[in-house]
Amino acid sequence: MTAEPYAPARRAVHEQVVEGFGTVRILPLDPHADADVVHGWVSEERAAFWGMNGLTKQQVLEMYAHLDTLDTHHAFLAVKDGEPVALFQTYEPEADRVSECYQAEPGDIGVHLLLAPAGSDGGRPGWSAALLTAFTSFVLVGLDRRRIVVDPDERNTKAIARFVRQGFVPGPRVVLPEIDLPDVYLPEKRAQLAFLTREAAFGK
Repeated sequence: MTAEPYAPARRAVHEQVVEGFGTVRILPLDPHADADVVHGWVSEERAAFWGMNGLTKQQVLEMYAHLDTLDTHHAFLAVKDGEPVALFQTYEPEADRVSECYQAEPGDIGVHLLLAPAGSDGGRPGWSAALLTAFTSFVLVGLDRRRIVVDPDERNTKAIARFVRQGFVPGPRVVLPEIDLPDVYLPEKRAQLAFLTREAAFGK
């Protein structure tokens, strides 16, 4: 029996057929409807660098509900052929702590990416590249941005290598400062910045 597609009625902000992979729909995250999926992913040890290990489902829901009130930060769920496969976040660098560590330029946009676990069938070669293809198309073309900045933890060598394979150019290693506010807490983070321009991704 085929499983029902995930959130079929939710309007996608981007939909793309990636050759040899399938159809990727990027949906605005619904903090309440997607809480089970997101909490399951961020609770895994493999997601430790995401910084949400140990949080309850209610805490995860509250964090994304707060994010949903911001104009500068946005969360999305990627669905491949009806199955949730990644958590994707965008942010305005000048409204984020990363702006304290590099010179943000007009047209920059920040991105965070968490892939879903591989599942019972094991590794899925080509998945990260295919999903990054859809995400970069959405951000650089759909949102008309000039450059993506990512800031993975410097210890997360798999993520850094994944971005480099996709054409990102490594920048400096930086220390993102601690954020301690009533609505959000982020510990200090040692990060490896990397950048991808629209010209490098699409030649235009």
